[in-house]
Amino acid sequence: MGYRSYVAVGDSFTEGLGDPLPDAPPAAPGEVVRYRGWADRVAERLALLEPDFRYANLAVRGKLIDQIVADQVPVAVDLKPDLISFCAGGNDLIRPGSDPDRMAKKLTAAVRDLRATGADVVLFTGTDPRDTPIMRRARGKFAIFYMHIRSIADLYGCHLVDMWSMQGLRDWRAWSGDRLHMNAEGHRLVAARVLHVLGVPGEDDWRKTWPPRDKADPRAKRREDVQWLREHFGPWIGRRLRGTSSGDGLDPKRPELSPLPPAPSP
Repeated sequence: MGYRSYVAVGDSFTEGLGDPLPDAPPAAPGEVVRYRGWADRVAERLALLEPDFRYANLAVRGKLIDQIVADQVPVAVDLKPDLISFCAGGNDLIRPGSDPDRMAKKLTAAVRDLRATGADVVLFTGTDPRDTPIMRRARGKFAIFYMHIRSIADLYGCHLVDMWSMQGLRDWRAWSGDRLHMNAEGHRLVAARVLHVLGVPGEDDWRKTWPPRDKADPRAKRREDVQWLREHFGPWIGRRLRGTSSGDGLDPKRPELSPLPPAPSP
């Protein structure tokens, strides 16, 4: 079917972190870089097929599932779009003491409200965290939550984007330097998978096979690990200790349903 309106709900994944706009200037101190991401890429494709297409992206980096359900879901319901994507929970799962069963109950109630509007809803499992530093220790918790998502999608007739099965995302060449967010190629693969699930023709194939890469130098790998600890993991731990989030004080990049500007080059 053709979609005339789409609202994206979620956290940094849906905001598009790791996929900066091609023409975005370097950020000044304190300035927030604007990102494209898979949701924008999907919206751009849908807009080519529907002249009156409108799009909103309510996602904000760092948000927990309770915050997304409280702040973004009611807005999405009020906007009454044809299509809603909802991806949340990653920021919860990496925190000690998070409960995937309780999270699933929150998600279920939100999905029920979203589906009651008559909109098509897209849900996501995340990628397998077994190759990801730190998160691999919580792999079982991730798997439980993703099985809940599969059940919720089945119960409420939602589209399901299964990123766990996307082998192209197992390669670090699909990820940005922080090892938590996909880069432009990773977002392109996810957008291709979303369009495939929706039955919308697209130009990219989500079944990417990466060419072989040279064996990594162990010394270079250690230097990269030290740099990652200093530039990404350390600040993340600092925010947890202070009780702050990377999304504090930020507004959604597209809070209203509106037409899209011309798509940037790939």
